[in-house]
Amino acid sequence: MADHLLDVKDLSTYFFTHAGVVKAVNGVSFTLERNETIGIVGESGSGKTVAAMSLLGLIPDPPGKVVGGTLMLDQRDLRTLSDEEMRAVRGNDIAMIFQDPMTSLNPVMKVGKQVAEAIVLHQKKSNSEARRMAIAALARVGIPDAPRRAEQYPFEFSGGMRQRVMIAMAVSSNPDVLIADEPTTALDVTIQAQIIDVIREMQFEFNSGVILITHDLGVIAEIADKVMVMYGGRTVEYAPIDEIFYNAHHPYTWGLLSSLPRLDASKKVRLTPIEGQPPNLLFLPEGCPFVGRCPHELPQCRGEWPAEETVAPAHGVHCWIPVDQRLALRAELPHFKEPAA
Repeated sequence: MADHLLDVKDLSTYFFTHAGVVKAVNGVSFTLERNETIGIVGESGSGKTVAAMSLLGLIPDPPGKVVGGTLMLDQRDLRTLSDEEMRAVRGNDIAMIFQDPMTSLNPVMKVGKQVAEAIVLHQKKSNSEARRMAIAALARVGIPDAPRRAEQYPFEFSGGMRQRVMIAMAVSSNPDVLIADEPTTALDVTIQAQIIDVIREMQFEFNSGVILITHDLGVIAEIADKVMVMYGGRTVEYAPIDEIFYNAHHPYTWGLLSSLPRLDASKKVRLTPIEGQPPNLLFLPEGCPFVGRCPHELPQCRGEWPAEETVAPAHGVHCWIPVDQRLALRAELPHFKEPAA
């Protein structure tokens, strides 16, 4: 069997503060292949972005530190690389589309120069050649009249166009892994669909693996091949995309799905929010972090983190509720009662 493009095992990233240790990512594992998209989904504060920043070596130290795990990219352990070697990896082997393009782009530098700067750094091109490649990258992501737009500043672009600039910058060096952190946040649904199409086109053009970070399961359904559901810094469920939508096993995943409208139902299904608030990462319970919000909590849920249980091929879940009981509970939820037509 071929080696994985990216293989993350037991990644743990903590922040050591005066108030205590924040276990932002706690034993997360996943794999990524070429031309594959993994969606990382969960509420704000679940550890999605911290996991991605750990891959790039961008955790501020102090107070943060990757305290455990292996991060293998094409048989190279990223944790063993020097700062200089990691700078060569960022943008070249692993690129990231950051969540807010307005704060990620330099407001006083023309967008063409910002894209060209990455090309000069990673591909060692001359300034004139880098500018030509930058204009081509802007055109490739759907920015019209790219030579003129390259001479403009970020404030002269709409939110969707700024996001396209970020994508052009990220893919300018043909990265093996592309991380998209909430790439459609604050965009209307039409522009969201366009951005997803651009990411998909870039993925196929460069044969890259994509890590899509979002809280929106609708976006996940559109692009992902497999899904990792995170909560409280842990992976609670991990499965191919169809398994997550039609055979979810963790109560937290049920909660996320129940907050989505069912377009395939013959009658209206009331949306059900997840009661309560995400846990304080300074005071996580010893067991499942979803305790206190889970309506099906068992006594052992507070005592120990459950081992991974395989419920289908490539589908793992961490839950103390017996599988037969989980299936019965799920069948009674309004979101799951009426199967798709």
